[in-house]
Amino acid sequence: MADVARSAGVSVATVSHVLNDTRPVLPHTRQAVLDAVEELGYTTNTLARSLVTARTRSIGLAVSAISNPYFTEILQGVEASALEHGYSLLIADPHDDPAHECEVVRLLHERRVDGMIVAPSAEPRDLLAYLTRHRVPAVFLDRVVDVPKDGDAPRFDQVCAESAEPTTGLVGHLAGLGHRRIGLVAGRPGLSTTRERITGYRHGLAVAGLPFDERLLVHGDSEAAGGERATAELLSLAVPPTALVTANNAMTIGALRALRDRGLSVPGDLALGCFDDFAWADLFSPRLTAIAQPSRDIGAEAVRLLLDRLAAPDRPARTLRLPCTFVHRDSCGCAERPAPLSGQSGEAHAKAHERTLP
Repeated sequence: MADVARSAGVSVATVSHVLNDTRPVLPHTRQAVLDAVEELGYTTNTLARSLVTARTRSIGLAVSAISNPYFTEILQGVEASALEHGYSLLIADPHDDPAHECEVVRLLHERRVDGMIVAPSAEPRDLLAYLTRHRVPAVFLDRVVDVPKDGDAPRFDQVCAESAEPTTGLVGHLAGLGHRRIGLVAGRPGLSTTRERITGYRHGLAVAGLPFDERLLVHGDSEAAGGERATAELLSLAVPPTALVTANNAMTIGALRALRDRGLSVPGDLALGCFDDFAWADLFSPRLTAIAQPSRDIGAEAVRLLLDRLAAPDRPARTLRLPCTFVHRDSCGCAERPAPLSGQSGEAHAKAHERTLP
């Protein structure tokens, strides 16, 4: 900075104000500093700055299944928002394993990230204990956890998509088409998304006047192989379902494999509605009816919540739930006039194949 100051004919303090936008500087002076920076090839020493400010301008992101298109889009939302605010990312994959989750969070913390964004595992007790003990600013995304708010425990912000009500609407949509045996391929037990989609499924059955049959609910563990196994189990029932709801995109792929292996067609032999829309969902034959989550918005909101937490550590904790969109295509079997979702008239639903769900 001293070299830049000499070249530009200004003080070191002025160089600092230009580079850090900490005080207005006359346009011609600012340009002289920027020209000197360019000529000398000056770059900011972020390590030195972090020693002074106790901030590294970095965020740790711990998200499993990064290869899953849903989490990839969340990552893109996090990265774009972080860069916009001058932060870099350190990314780790906990592999949905509680022990590995704690290890990667510890490693991120040791690298002195300013805060963390975490998609917690199904058993986050040790994770919560670590974040609480070390008072790490953190935001949970996609999956929410119950965090005690008494004593000195830090409060955690959370952001996710609505899960229960969109699932209720999807079940009601299938029931409105005349289906009376609707199966659910649910996600990994213990995840909040799994619990909420099961709640939505059961509520959808109740609203439609259909009984809950525990044999029609099988866990696919949020993976393609599990979805294939769960679908095969449902198809092997003495009276199999005539419609199926799959609770994430990976399990949808597994369900389609199970149906293909048995020579069954969608929607001819079985109607299908899935949670998670993805880029190639409309390239399948038939095109997949899906609940689309606002994945990039979830990532961007997580960054916003974390930066708000860093700016005001004692502010009340917030949980944001973002609305989903029902994307009607062909796999549910009603390409011409889709039945209305819960709370919407048939006329209104027939006018639009996409709508926002709570």
